[in-house]
Amino acid sequence: MAQHDYNIANQTAANARTDINNVLSAIATNNSGSSAPSTTFANMWWYDTGDNILKIRAEGNDAWISVAYLDQIGDNFRILDNTKVVNTSGTQTGLLGDQATSTWETGTGTTESLVSPAKVAASATEVIGNYALGVDQTWQDMTSSRAFNTTYQNTTGRPIFIGISATVVNGKTLSLLVSPNSDMSASVTIDRTFDINGATGVNGIIPNNIYYSTSVATTPSGLIWAELR
Repeated sequence: MAQHDYNIANQTAANARTDINNVLSAIATNNSGSSAPSTTFANMWWYDTGDNILKIRAEGNDAWISVAYLDQIGDNFRILDNTKVVNTSGTQTGLLGDQATSTWETGTGTTESLVSPAKVAASATEVIGNYALGVDQTWQDMTSSRAFNTTYQNTTGRPIFIGISATVVNGKTLSLLVSPNSDMSASVTIDRTFDINGATGVNGIIPNNIYYSTSVATTPSGLIWAELR
């Protein structure tokens, strides 16, 4: 371990030899020491023995750039967390480091990165939880809080499944409609049934935030309204 000011002063031959050897020692050991060299140059190496970090001086000679961690116990070279991966133009293409779990769960991050199995599992669980019908959902009897020809909105944050059973009479048609609008404009009929003089029903998947209602001219009897939510 050695550091030097890299200036060979005028001196006796013996002292000059010692000074030169000290310079070569500093070069050979990457200016290693527990504190930064007092004299610095652009692109100069320094191995910080206090933190075991190999550093290089910025070209502006105004800061140290950390390059790697040297594991002196295991004798291994370690890449520092959150090291950016770049192309030959310096444009970032990836990241050797971790990102927030929320980034993986929402699936919004576009930076290639390291990811732990736990975060992969959390991301998959989040996706399944948000979009897979039936996961962490239960059938609920909504009969007492639902009525025909009335508009409702799915605000659960998840798709839900609706199953409606009733006796449609007098030649009427029972339809299940969905719409992105509360006034049911631009609605789409996703299921319908006709008078068959007995119990029948309609059912369908209602995406999150979508409005839904039934349409029938004469109120059927024997209503059973269940929702998987």
